[in-house]
Amino acid sequence: MPEGSAGKNIVLAVTGSIAAYKAASVVRGLMEREHTVQVIMTEAACRFVTPTTFRALSGRPALCKLFPDEGSARLAHIELGEWAELLAVVPATANILGKFTSGIADDLVTCTWMACDCPRVIAPAMNDRMWDSPATQRNYDLLSQREDVCFVEPVGGKLASGKMATSGRLAPVKDIIERIHAVAIRG
Repeated sequence: MPEGSAGKNIVLAVTGSIAAYKAASVVRGLMEREHTVQVIMTEAACRFVTPTTFRALSGRPALCKLFPDEGSARLAHIELGEWAELLAVVPATANILGKFTSGIADDLVTCTWMACDCPRVIAPAMNDRMWDSPATQRNYDLLSQREDVCFVEPVGGKLASGKMATSGRLAPVKDIIERIHAVAIRG
């Protein structure tokens, strides 16, 4: 960490993309920069990588459910919204971008998005046809207009399907870590 800066409380939201496994390296990189990272996951993300991976890396249980158990009066999304100094979404699917722009809050990630009052960094990853679709581009444009949101745009390269594409692939992990870190310390 640069002299005079302190680690921040970062909520890292992982969504259901094949690139979800790369979020583990993002957690490691942020922790190396002395940030405290709390991972939250969509149900679909849990199909690609387990919460146990993120617990081992962050030292904190990864949260996946809006209502974890019947006996808890805890509202995790509200607590996270108050705790977070930055919310990062890595990887962000077309689905989650649509939910963010439409104000849909139906799981832990989307409810936390709505409850946060902090800077946000979004790193999309999806098939190039999905990224280039008019709906996704509209959602990207709408979110890009917000002062509290910045993107780490997807890049070209080999996609999960094996296809070479000019867009859609998750940006390099080092670039994502650096953007999150820069936004976090800037406040």
